[in-house]
Amino acid sequence: MAPMSLFSMQVIRQVHSVKLWLKMKPMPRPPWLAIYRNCSSIHKVLKPKKPKGQTHKVKHFVDYKNVVVKAGSGGDGCMSFAREPCKEWAGPDGGDGGNGGHVIFQASTNCKSLAHFKSVINGENGIKGGPKCCHGRNAEHTYLEVPIGTIVKTDSGTIIGDLEKQGQICIVARGGAGGKGNHFFLSNEERAPTKAEEGAQGQLLRLKIELRTMAHAGLIGFPNAGKSTLLRAISRARPKVAAYPFTTLNPHVGIVEYDDYEQVSVADIPGLIKGAHMNYGLGISFLRHIQRCACLLYVLDLAAEEPWVQLEDLKFELEQYETGLSERPHVIVGNKADLPGAEEKVMELRKNVQLPVIAISAKYRRGMEPLLDYLYMMYNQHVKKSISH
Repeated sequence: MAPMSLFSMQVIRQVHSVKLWLKMKPMPRPPWLAIYRNCSSIHKVLKPKKPKGQTHKVKHFVDYKNVVVKAGSGGDGCMSFAREPCKEWAGPDGGDGGNGGHVIFQASTNCKSLAHFKSVINGENGIKGGPKCCHGRNAEHTYLEVPIGTIVKTDSGTIIGDLEKQGQICIVARGGAGGKGNHFFLSNEERAPTKAEEGAQGQLLRLKIELRTMAHAGLIGFPNAGKSTLLRAISRARPKVAAYPFTTLNPHVGIVEYDDYEQVSVADIPGLIKGAHMNYGLGISFLRHIQRCACLLYVLDLAAEEPWVQLEDLKFELEQYETGLSERPHVIVGNKADLPGAEEKVMELRKNVQLPVIAISAKYRRGMEPLLDYLYMMYNQHVKKSISH
């Protein structure tokens, strides 16, 4: 190869210097680019922003759910024969498939409703086997948290799980077993088995899931008695409040927090009317909600002429639905005590009822302390003891 001349070396050095200069020195930008950027920035400032949506997603309380549960299927076994050098009859080496995963319900205090359940619940399938005696991986079990007091029934009504305590589990659907590979069938009589099993299918069930205990206390009363307003006053729940009956179409649950960090759940039950046990009004489904409350708060409207008649009608409807339901631990709450003539009605109510009556005004949040103290007392005596036992 001929040596490089001095002239060519100088040319190469100049070319490298020009390249370095071009890299270090920024290229001049055309003036129209600055004008375009200024116009685009002005356009962004003048362009009105799209307003955000003002809709609020309402999460309803769900205490009854029909679901289809499908456990995981087992992996198929593998049929394979080893191929090794200098070994003509290496033999079968098909591995077994992994087992399918169970679907397990676990009672937990982290959830209060069944709203997070899907209509179809699928378990994880096992992995099929492979050659060289490689067994498939077993599937992980699918754990689903349910509120404490959940009852799991089959489609025919048979109870398969009653989750009453924290951490209690119930296997609602069992996964299928993994299939065996042809290496499993190797024996002295059969040296080259040519069969392998398929994985078993997981259980497929239709289940009815319902909460036995919806809340610690339930607000019971006729329409427009002020139950939703009372729940808004003692908790952070925000049920709809309006001046017409049957404003509440779904039960709302609020949490009352005390200074000792105790939490008591209170449910706003939709209003009942005469003949509710015969499916009048909103029907029997909401009497079922009352059945799942440990304590009852009868909310009476002091604007009525005879509030004690409302109490008799409410107790009659509860007794017609289930004997002894109205005799659960309860307290009578006289709402709308701010109206004129309410004090005289409270005195008459105490004479006719002979039970503890607490007069409040949920609209102006008057008389809340005696009501919350009595609610805490009922919770400690009737609810907390049963949970501890």
